[in-house]
Amino acid sequence: MAERTVIASDDRDALAEPRWLRWLLTALAVALLALLLLMPLAMLLGAAFEKGLAVWANALVEPDAFAALKLTLLTAAVVVPVNAVFGLLMAWAVTRFDFRGKRVLLSLVDLPFAVSPVVAGLCLVLLFSPTHGWFADWLNQVGLKILFAPPGIVLATLFITFPLVVRELIPLMEQQGADEELAARSLGAGAWTMFRRVTLPNIKWGLLYGVLLCTARAMGEFGAVSVVSGHIQGKTNTLPLHIEVLYKQFDGATAAFAVASLLAGMALVTLLVKFWLESRHGDALARTHRRH
Repeated sequence: MAERTVIASDDRDALAEPRWLRWLLTALAVALLALLLLMPLAMLLGAAFEKGLAVWANALVEPDAFAALKLTLLTAAVVVPVNAVFGLLMAWAVTRFDFRGKRVLLSLVDLPFAVSPVVAGLCLVLLFSPTHGWFADWLNQVGLKILFAPPGIVLATLFITFPLVVRELIPLMEQQGADEELAARSLGAGAWTMFRRVTLPNIKWGLLYGVLLCTARAMGEFGAVSVVSGHIQGKTNTLPLHIEVLYKQFDGATAAFAVASLLAGMALVTLLVKFWLESRHGDALARTHRRH
């Protein structure tokens, strides 16, 4: 036994990379991170505050910017709970039951990852356009406006962000299995009691991680929302669309960078919560990513 232990230790030493190579790879990774992430963020903040704090604050409280912020938060407030509930239900169905078409369903879950957001927006135009959409007659009859209105923005964001929660839960629930749930049912627990006492505590950190990713993507989505929004300032522009409008205006770059810094700040808050989750529950979160 001791001999096998020594041999295994020698094998690990033989396979270990030289120290200089590890330092070189680490330095390259840090340099690439600084070049692609930290430097653009620093330049963005510098441009946002270049003309002073007052100019930055005025750009944020401007009516169109405030309306864009409200629409962005409203969209996230609708999309995230819906995706959390339906993502949990789909993960439950996929990991706890065998049925025909299961592989097809899993492939459809990944469809928003494979399809360009612009294509997704155009599909919504074909469905809900008030003039030539598939549901045009019905929408005009009931007086419901989907395109160029907040409902279209919510639908586009729902489509783009749907896989984020379910894809965090499926690996975790598959790895945990159903043994504890079956034991709870055999002891007389009802379905709701089993879910509340057994299933939810086991998946809560993976669920919260998926919710964070969904929130960040919902606030920053541009492509699909750009197609269905109509770019109506003060009404259908979210923060990313409002930033584009400001940047294209004459002498509007400073305001664009100011609003972009707000959006970046919201993303950084999400990132800090992610780091906190990983530091507190790193093992549970790591299990959700082993199959990604």
